Amino acid sequence: MTWLAALPTTVPFASTHQAIGYPTLFLLVLIGALVPVVPTGALVSSAAVVAFHQAAPLALAIVFVTASAAAFLGDATLYWLGRRGMRSKNGSRWLEALRSRAPEDRLGQAQEKLADHGVAVLVLSRLVPAGRIPVMLACLMAKWPMRRFARGNLPACLAWAVTYQLIGILGGSLFSEPWKGVVAAVALTVLISAAPSLWRRVRRTAAQ
Repeated sequence: MTWLAALPTTVPFASTHQAIGYPTLFLLVLIGALVPVVPTGALVSSAAVVAFHQAAPLALAIVFVTASAAAFLGDATLYWLGRRGMRSKNGSRWLEALRSRAPEDRLGQAQEKLADHGVAVLVLSRLVPAGRIPVMLACLMAKWPMRRFARGNLPACLAWAVTYQLIGILGGSLFSEPWKGVVAAVALTVLISAAPSLWRRVRRTAAQ
């Protein structure tokens, strides 16, 4: 990844790093929003570590804008593709991909919460590990228009970008060497992502 390769560089290299790193970050977060296998939270946190060690507030601001814009565009595109699949008699591979990543129990919970709390659930869905896809599918099944989804998804993407950027800043502040901060930030994001599934396994084991 571009910013990882740029870790040992000096300040004069910063302009080159920015010229390559920000478009790469945008592209990877966009792909991660469309194909939910790329660890986008870890990418944003890693980029924030590098920006923090550059002691450049502008760099942190650009990371925030880049990540939130890419996440919003990716979500909007995926929702649009899902709406096309809902209207099609034969569905679509994008819609099937969404359904495959939304277990029935998680989808049922998302539909109930969406009916009770509306847009607030959409805003929170990006902050809950594995919460984005079930809520997005619930919005599709509730036939939310694109404009309503976009209004709720914008603050969701902003909150998501702030959260993972803060994780990166925390990791960067703990270590004097950027690569150690990146490792700490990535480890923390992986732990946050894995925590809900681990908790569910513990509960199932305790119930048996």
